[in-house]
Amino acid sequence: MAITIKIKDNGPYLVEGEFRLVDMQGNEIPIKKSALCRCGGSTTKPFCDGTHSRIGFQRAIAAVDSAEAKPSS
Repeated sequence: MAITIKIKDNGPYLVEGEFRLVDMQGNEIPIKKSALCRCGGSTTKPFCDGTHSRIGFQRAIAAVDSAEAKPSS
């Protein structure tokens, strides 16, 4: 079965399907939930704990759009 990763607007990556998560040394990380943090603020990294809502996380595309809208100095 294929794995699908859905990017939630201003939220986590939602992983659908069976997957393994491993660290840089190849050690498997037990899957606690299928939502992976992308705001960097989670206390349960790499899993999402909802911190994105509390810190006002904005998806990357919004940050790029804002930066491109500013005149260069």
